[in-house]
Amino acid sequence: MSELSGATVEPARSWTPSRVVAGAGLAVLVAFAVVGPLVLADPHAQDLARFLEPPSLAEPLGRDDYGRSVVSRLAHATRLSLVLGAVCVLTALVLGTATGILAGWVGGWVDAVLRGLSEAFVAIPALLVVLLVSAMAPEGSLLTLYVGLALVQWVEYFRVVRARAALVLGTPAVEAAGLLRLGRWHVLRRHLWPELRPVLLTLASLGMVTSILAMSTLGFVKVGLQPPRAELGLMTTEAFPFYDAAPWLALAPVSVLFLLTACLLGLRPKEVAR
Repeated sequence: MSELSGATVEPARSWTPSRVVAGAGLAVLVAFAVVGPLVLADPHAQDLARFLEPPSLAEPLGRDDYGRSVVSRLAHATRLSLVLGAVCVLTALVLGTATGILAGWVGGWVDAVLRGLSEAFVAIPALLVVLLVSAMAPEGSLLTLYVGLALVQWVEYFRVVRARAALVLGTPAVEAAGLLRLGRWHVLRRHLWPELRPVLLTLASLGMVTSILAMSTLGFVKVGLQPPRAELGLMTTEAFPFYDAAPWLALAPVSVLFLLTACLLGLRPKEVAR
């Protein structure tokens, strides 16, 4: 690893028991999100005769106030959270990493413009940015929710990558590569990427958690995705009026949110400074 400010950063031991448990838990949730929607009933199919039907072998999580299968809606909601979170993180990672490297490498007015743009985003609360973007399109639009969440997160990648890139590009190893005319691709592959990889993986894990919780928060206050779409925060809100008669309705989406958050945080790479 490259030396930064006299300290060598090494990745911690790859698979600790806690990371194994987190990985297994996330694998189960991903399998549920992938297989569940393919084999379970239509999440929008209503049967009012089965109003708040309690859990059974046929319906492990019972049915909601419209007679819809809770386990089916939960599988679709979990898939939506994972897919949207992954797409938002990937977009923010690519945009933030590219602009961060550009700012650190070129400097000058390019760095000043990009830094000013990032500071403008930092000055505005994240959820407010999502709400402002959502206000420009029809209510409950999945596309605007994606754009808002991606715009909020790219700043984190930009700031971290820019700071790391500026340090790495100023090291003697990179200066020697320039004198030997090894090219920018060599610098990116041999010097920048080894330093950025563990940081980007950590930010991506946290970004997944941020995206999932932000989407659920907006759904919980009914300003995000709208019914009848199955979404974890929206399912929690819809279950509140029946918490005393059917506590499993709210417990199911809250449990999935907790498990997703715990598993993603448990899997994030750790760095040990030496």
